[in-house]
Amino acid sequence: MTIRERTEALEEQILSPRACLSARSTGRDRPVAPCPVRTCFQRDVDRIVHCKAFRRLKHKTQVFLQPEGDHYRTRMTHTLEVSRIARTIARGLSLNEDLTEAVALGHDLGHTPFGHAGERVLSEIMPGGFRHYEQSLRVVDRLENDGDGLNLCQEVRDGILCHTTGPLAATLEGQIVRLADQIAYINHDIDDAMRGGIIYPTDIPIHISQVLGFTHGERIDTLTVDVIAQSGEGNVIHQSQRVGQAMRELKEFMFEAVYRSPVAKGEEGKAQDMIRALFHYYMAHQDKLAAEYQDILVREGPERAVCDYIAGMTDKYAVECYAQAFIPAAWSVK
Repeated sequence: MTIRERTEALEEQILSPRACLSARSTGRDRPVAPCPVRTCFQRDVDRIVHCKAFRRLKHKTQVFLQPEGDHYRTRMTHTLEVSRIARTIARGLSLNEDLTEAVALGHDLGHTPFGHAGERVLSEIMPGGFRHYEQSLRVVDRLENDGDGLNLCQEVRDGILCHTTGPLAATLEGQIVRLADQIAYINHDIDDAMRGGIIYPTDIPIHISQVLGFTHGERIDTLTVDVIAQSGEGNVIHQSQRVGQAMRELKEFMFEAVYRSPVAKGEEGKAQDMIRALFHYYMAHQDKLAAEYQDILVREGPERAVCDYIAGMTDKYAVECYAQAFIPAAWSVK
C-alpha cells in the first residue's frame, strides 16, 4: 500500500459521510497517473502554490492601492488567511481539508491589478463582462503551464468558480471557501483600515461588536465557530441567523466607511484610467503582447488575449507597462 493509498483509507475512516473523499474524485479533464505519496487534492494544492499566477498575488492590491507600510494585506496574504479559516471549518466538520485548501488557494488567481477597481474596468470593456472568479478558472484551465493549464480535479475547479456568487459549490468543501472568503476579507479589511486611520474601533456599531466580538481575533473566532456549529448536518454550509445578520451589517458598515471612502479609494480613478488606456493600447498594438498570449490572440481573438494579459498583471507591472506605452523615455547622448 502506498502512502497515498493509506491516506485515502484514513479519509474513509475519519471523515464525515458528507465529505468529498480523494479516492472518489470525479477526476481531471486529462487523466494522469496517481502519485504514490499525495492524494489528488494534495497534488492540486501543490500545483496551485507552484504556479506563476499564485506568486503574482503578492504584488496585487487587496483593498488599498500601493499602501505605505509592510503590514497591509495583499491578494496573497488574503488568500492565505482564507485558506486557514477554511481549513479550520473543514476540520471542525470532519470534511476534506486538502480539497478545501486547494479551492481556497486558487480562488483569486484571476484577480486583476488594483483589486476590484481593475475588475470593474475590464467588466465594462469586455464583451459579456469580466468576473474574477471566471478568470480564476481560466487561469487554472488555460493560462498556466504554457497554455496547458494546471489540469485540476473537477471538485477544485467547481469550488473556484462558485466561491463568490451564483450557485453554491457542489461540495461542502467548496461552500466553506465562499464563507471563509467573506470572514477573512471583512476582518482583515477592518484591521488595515484601522492601521491606515480610516476608521477606529469605536466606529464599529456597538450592537455588531456585541454579537461578533470587539477584536480581530474575537470576530474571526465567533464567525468560524458559528459556521461549524450550524453546519453539522445537511448539504449546505451556513451561519446562524443572528451571526449572519451581524456579519451582513458589518459588511454594510465597511462599504460605507471604507470601501467607498475617498481616503481609501481616492486613487482608484487613476488606476482605472490606467487599465482602460492599457487595454486600448494593446488592442492597437497587438504585437506588444507578451509571447505567451499570441496563441490566444490567434485562437480566441484580440479582446480575449488583451484581457488575459492585463488581468494577469501585478500592480507594479501594470504601472511599468503604462509608463512604457505613454510616458516618454528620458533622452541621453551615448
